[in-house]
Amino acid sequence: MNQSNRENISLIEKTKEHGELIAAVFSGLIILLAWRMESSGLNTAAVIAYLTAFIIGGYAKAKEGILDTIENKNLNVELLMVLAAIGSAIIGYWTEGAILIFIFALSGALETYAMNKSHREISSLMKLQPEEAWLVRGGFEPMKVPVASLKVGDHLLIKPGERIPADGEIFKGSSSIDESAISGESMPTTKHVGDFVYAGTVNLNGTLTITMTKPNSETMFQKIITLVQSAQSEKSPSQQFIEKFEGIYVKFVLLTVLLMLFLPHYLLDWDWTTTFYRAMVLLVVASPCALVASVMPATLAAISNGAKNGILFKGGVHLEHLSVLKLLSVDKTGTLTFGTPVVTDIIVRDNLNRNDTIAVLASIESQSNHPLAQAISHYAKELNITTMQGIDIEDVPGWGLKATVHNQSYIVGKPEFVGRDEASHFANNAAEKLAEEGKTVIFMRDENGIALLAAMKDTVRDEAKQAVNNLKELGINVAMLTGDNEKTAKTIAKEAGVNEYIAECLPETKVNYIKDYLDQYHDVGMVGDGINDAPALATATVGIAMGGGTDVALETADVVLMKNDLSKIAYAVRLSRKMQRIVKQNIIFSISVIALLIISNFLQLVDLPFGVIGHEGSTILVILNGLRMLNRNI
Repeated sequence: MNQSNRENISLIEKTKEHGELIAAVFSGLIILLAWRMESSGLNTAAVIAYLTAFIIGGYAKAKEGILDTIENKNLNVELLMVLAAIGSAIIGYWTEGAILIFIFALSGALETYAMNKSHREISSLMKLQPEEAWLVRGGFEPMKVPVASLKVGDHLLIKPGERIPADGEIFKGSSSIDESAISGESMPTTKHVGDFVYAGTVNLNGTLTITMTKPNSETMFQKIITLVQSAQSEKSPSQQFIEKFEGIYVKFVLLTVLLMLFLPHYLLDWDWTTTFYRAMVLLVVASPCALVASVMPATLAAISNGAKNGILFKGGVHLEHLSVLKLLSVDKTGTLTFGTPVVTDIIVRDNLNRNDTIAVLASIESQSNHPLAQAISHYAKELNITTMQGIDIEDVPGWGLKATVHNQSYIVGKPEFVGRDEASHFANNAAEKLAEEGKTVIFMRDENGIALLAAMKDTVRDEAKQAVNNLKELGINVAMLTGDNEKTAKTIAKEAGVNEYIAECLPETKVNYIKDYLDQYHDVGMVGDGINDAPALATATVGIAMGGGTDVALETADVVLMKNDLSKIAYAVRLSRKMQRIVKQNIIFSISVIALLIISNFLQLVDLPFGVIGHEGSTILVILNGLRMLNRNI
């Protein structure tokens, strides 16, 4: 397929995706044109233009309303808006009817667009799962086959740097595995023969052969996808209330209009012209135009305000949820912390020069791509320590490195690799104390014994502690959920100042804890940045992703912090609470005006022009009130 055809297909797909929004905007432009025609005395042409705007703007919502009514056997606001617009046209108020259609069509188009966008994370997640795998059978060379064709018991070859295609048990080899996609653990995990590995995780250095233990439909990676889908299919209590209120409101208005078409003629001796006129006025003034405007302008203004402050909201409903938040669950790695290890302690043997010894370690580690090795290299650069080039190293997967520098042999790695007894007693048992602080400790041994100890940890973000305090001041509890071990979790939780923490969480357990919190607090937020956080983000009342996180987390979340600034969460909460106050003001005001106009119409105290002025005037007022959300001083 050539480039031109691909561009044409892409354009068609985008047009379909944004069809409702395009139709709504186009109908608005036609309304402006019709108004100009009417002002110039071209009444017939204006009516034709208004009718065109009715059809273009109202088609999608009218179709949706009719089909929904047939399917659910329940009336809806879509039908009421169409009838209100038709009623306006019948008594000659084409402009008002067209504007009603335009406002409702625009809000519906924006809602549809946001809904389509929020469901793209599943496709993003699926892209991270390998489609092919190296299958090993007998003495034959490994052959690449589709993952879908694999069966339990198959032997699979995973080369360094490749993603593991299926859940399985290591049959041959050892390696460091990056399991952050599953557990959120910032440090790679060493795996040996007999250990389990998960689909979607990354084999960092050694060559592995695994025995597939689960079918593709039951892998941990697939469970994450299923959890996201399940959480998104559940309707919020607010959505259920809105749907229930919609049917009641429409039935009440239509029943009242129906009674107004007949009862006043027989009970109050109104003539048929007056009766029909009053019924049409009722249909116009009772239309929920002001109610719709009570929410949308304030919501869009709040979303715009948030965007200017580095906060991306994916819809107004998430602002509503933020305003009532009681507890915020926070992932550790990449959220409260930077997500990459940094060197915190270096202890050198007494008879060695500190900088020279660090230079040897950094020179050896500079040959490796391991995250701990990169941390040591970065540490040496900060100290302006020059490393040596051209050093030959031997990578011992899962254990460490061997090297020769200036005719002296060195080994670098974990205690078991360099000598556990000597490592544990080095520098007055310093390793044990550092481990208690949640730090990862490695050693370098020369021909005379342990030469150096290096401790590393994932550090808390500078703004994290202040952000947690700000949330507490707003009456929101903060809990940390992490895949890290107990010691590391306890240390980070204390530094960040969270109310509570839960360690060693897999995606499934994170979701379970979020559900427990929902039972306890009802309104719960979740902040994360990794694939493993996606199910919890989708399960929480509102999911918040760090802007530097994975595509899956960004797509799954309801709110994105574009600058990775946790302090913006407190701002978002204040913003949402102000929006809720304004929305409540607007709703009370608009309902009061509608009620007043309905009563005045029944008492024949208001004619259609004044009814339209009251109706449209209330709409303008609530819009102006909503636009106060653009004020950046929240």
